Amino acid sequence: MLHVIPLGGLGEIGLNAMVLACRGEMLLIDAGLMFPTVEAPGIDIVIPDFSHLKQHASQFRGIVLTHGHEDHMGALPYLLDDLPVPVYGTRYTLAMARNRLDELGVIADLREIEPRTPFPVGSVFTVEASRVTHTVPDAVGYIVRTPEGTVIHTGDFKLDPDPIDGLRTDLERWGEEGERGVLCLLSDSTNSEVTQETGSERVVEHAFERLFREAQGRIVVALFASNLHRVRTVLKLAEQLGRRVALQGRSMTRNVEMARQLGYLDVPESLFIPLEAVPSLAPGRVVLLSTGAQGEARAGLAQLAAGKGPVRLGPGDMVVLSARPIPGNERSVGALLDQLQWTGARLVYAQVEPDIHVSGHASQPQQRRVLDLVRPQHFIPVHGEMRHLHRHLATARESGLTPEQLLLARDGDLISFEEGRGRFAGQVPTGRIHKDLYSGGVVTPEALQERTRLAETGMVVAVAVIDRASLALMAGPQLSGQGLSLDEQAMLPRVAEEARTLFLQLSPQLRGDDALVREELTRSVRRAFKLFTPKRPLVVPMVVKV
Repeated sequence: MLHVIPLGGLGEIGLNAMVLACRGEMLLIDAGLMFPTVEAPGIDIVIPDFSHLKQHASQFRGIVLTHGHEDHMGALPYLLDDLPVPVYGTRYTLAMARNRLDELGVIADLREIEPRTPFPVGSVFTVEASRVTHTVPDAVGYIVRTPEGTVIHTGDFKLDPDPIDGLRTDLERWGEEGERGVLCLLSDSTNSEVTQETGSERVVEHAFERLFREAQGRIVVALFASNLHRVRTVLKLAEQLGRRVALQGRSMTRNVEMARQLGYLDVPESLFIPLEAVPSLAPGRVVLLSTGAQGEARAGLAQLAAGKGPVRLGPGDMVVLSARPIPGNERSVGALLDQLQWTGARLVYAQVEPDIHVSGHASQPQQRRVLDLVRPQHFIPVHGEMRHLHRHLATARESGLTPEQLLLARDGDLISFEEGRGRFAGQVPTGRIHKDLYSGGVVTPEALQERTRLAETGMVVAVAVIDRASLALMAGPQLSGQGLSLDEQAMLPRVAEEARTLFLQLSPQLRGDDALVREELTRSVRRAFKLFTPKRPLVVPMVVKV
């Protein structure tokens, strides 16, 4: 019997982690993270709950990585710290993983693989990587052979007829497996709502060339540091047009340096200049390659917009944001564009110049092509929010799959395959773990709820001073507020006076119990607040005995 168990990535963008379990052995495809929304104050990253793997640690044989994006390999350090199993991936993917692991001091057994070269994971699974086109080099999907049948996992992919590196998605290999018979296809759903063909990266290359030739002053290009194909385009154009390149942002500097060392970027050292040297060159001879296209407050582009650092933007300069806002980032990107507008620079972004960005994910027609080619016995849409999975399922129906062949799974579902038939067979523990990036500390749901409440209502510290001998109230409650409005701050003296009246109703005999006193102090302050405002700030009681 084969079990397919998603631990993340089905119902959200990110957290991608898919378990295959068969005959007492387990394999994990990807171990991704997700960055928090504003509803999770103080959280750096979110990772899947790997409890199921930990409960079956003796069966866990290895991890295979599809590519080097954080939403597919960013949770590796936290998983390997507890479960040190071999990690398989292509050269560039493992280099990205090694950077993340080294940052957090985690030692791992990293094993490089080649597409179309099968390798064993444990004694049950035979795995073969198949090359796919994405926004990062060396991306692959996986063909996994099991005793119950073959599973194809596409990873993130698109069908680009003319990719920058010349390496197309290996449809031929998937088609060969389709001819032999595929038990289950797991396919990327991110762009399932998009009806037009996903554009080729060459479209961006041509748009950049036109813009670069038009530019008179400095050119600033902000994009994901991991989008190495686009980074390569910028560097090549700069070299052709006699411009020098300065890198801004830690991840951009690190990724470009690593890619040059590995041979993925073939550009001379003389092309680059330090950021500090930019003001000394004529504006028409400079390109700045920066992080921050998602409006991140601490990224390179935000620093430029704020006038921090050695470079000052002005009329004649051009700023290109070569990325679409990730859902949830629209407001921060809009604020950044507004701030950049004040510099006088020309702003170029996808809403006004659509060709400066294309997606790295297959759209409906391309997803349909894969379904028609593989003709799986069962289909599970993966990677996306629930509406994306639903739409991908509809595309599968349109391609001729029957309802019995379609499996709409969510995180934690256990899908069982036996004798060629798939069915839902229960649930495993799953969820989201909120963590601090470097301390590794886990923030519980209760703590997160408390933080959210603090953000919404503010906090009041109430201090009461009690005579140790007589248990009489000597002073207070004295109230001090944090996160309150000006009106709420102004009403604190009245609240304190009313709270004192209520607190004095507690008999002196009961004031000897510190826990009871703190409870009554909290209750008195809350009741007093209720008289003046519907707001319910968090009350922190403090009792001082003298």
